[in-house]
Amino acid sequence: MARKIRVLVVDDSVVVRRLVSDVLGSDPDIDVVGTAANGRVALAKIAQVNPDLVTLDVEMPVMDGLQTLRELRPAHPRLPVIMFSTLTERGAHATLDALELGASDYVTKPANVGSVTASMEAVRQQLVPKIHHLCSKVLSGRPVLDRVAPLRRTAAAPLSPTSRSSSTTRPPTGRVDVVAIGASTGGPDALSTVLAALPDDFPVPVVVVQHMPPVFTRQFALRLDGKVPLHVVEAQAGTPAVAGSVLIAPGDHHLRFRGSAATQSVVATLDQETPENYCRPAVDVMFRSVVDTWGGNVLAVVLTGMGSDGASGCAEVVAAGGAAIVQDEATSVVWGMPRAVVVAGLPAEVVPLAHIGPMIVDRVRLGRRGPHVPREAAPA
Repeated sequence: MARKIRVLVVDDSVVVRRLVSDVLGSDPDIDVVGTAANGRVALAKIAQVNPDLVTLDVEMPVMDGLQTLRELRPAHPRLPVIMFSTLTERGAHATLDALELGASDYVTKPANVGSVTASMEAVRQQLVPKIHHLCSKVLSGRPVLDRVAPLRRTAAAPLSPTSRSSSTTRPPTGRVDVVAIGASTGGPDALSTVLAALPDDFPVPVVVVQHMPPVFTRQFALRLDGKVPLHVVEAQAGTPAVAGSVLIAPGDHHLRFRGSAATQSVVATLDQETPENYCRPAVDVMFRSVVDTWGGNVLAVVLTGMGSDGASGCAEVVAAGGAAIVQDEATSVVWGMPRAVVVAGLPAEVVPLAHIGPMIVDRVRLGRRGPHVPREAAPA
């Protein structure tokens, strides 16, 4: 039977606790079953009120959000947690730490919005859809597009020879000159896994849209650069897309490309044109641009995330002669964006997260001729 989603709100600010509680309480599918002013109180209340989800402030006295997560996860490995963060360098750094510790997602506290009403609307637009998606099992019996997977995932089983595709059409195995990746909810962890599997002599550029606000994308790129073999940067206008590099779209900017792939002079361009799929950066915008620049020599990858951003762009990649890979449902935190590609009937390989990186390497090497281009020898 369907029931309301039980939420515990944790924040040291009385004003924020009231604001979030009022926003969530106005939703007919959500019931705020408790509040707490710090992590120590929150851990005790979890046992008392049995929430379906916790909203957790990052910075609090007594016990902050990160320490709370460290103590919460062993006892509640599948309990969804949404971090409530400030839109600052410090907030971004702490939020990325929280995601690595097992937080499901995050929202940013409203800033410079001008009124309580505007603040409440900002929280409503960010927070409520994420709660619905992460707690879709609670709303069983109602139509929902996405689901939450176990927050602590085990390694995927080896692919069988019959690993399914979202269509009976065999995906193309032609030349790949660029790998374009889109992700949203659960994406930071998924991207770390995928990029860690790509060698430092990877012969083509990788371009990424991860739905994140400004500041966060810069911190995310810096973090990835220290963890994976490839060189990862937040894209700026004029950043070259070269072999061995990963370009991350900056928050609040669409990422596109201009130049000639044939002469290896492709560079990034940024703009703040209208959001697509309520997103800026948008995966669809980037996918269309890589097709315009590299033609059919594109491998599109759609990872875990809410919504459908990337599906129409994937269709254009496939129509141009490129290939697509999407993350499977079992290993996705939210199976929305990959599902949209599957539902569209596109010839995309649907595979577990652990196999996506190796599959990318195989596809790129299979379709290319000649030696790999090491990062050090890539054109400036």
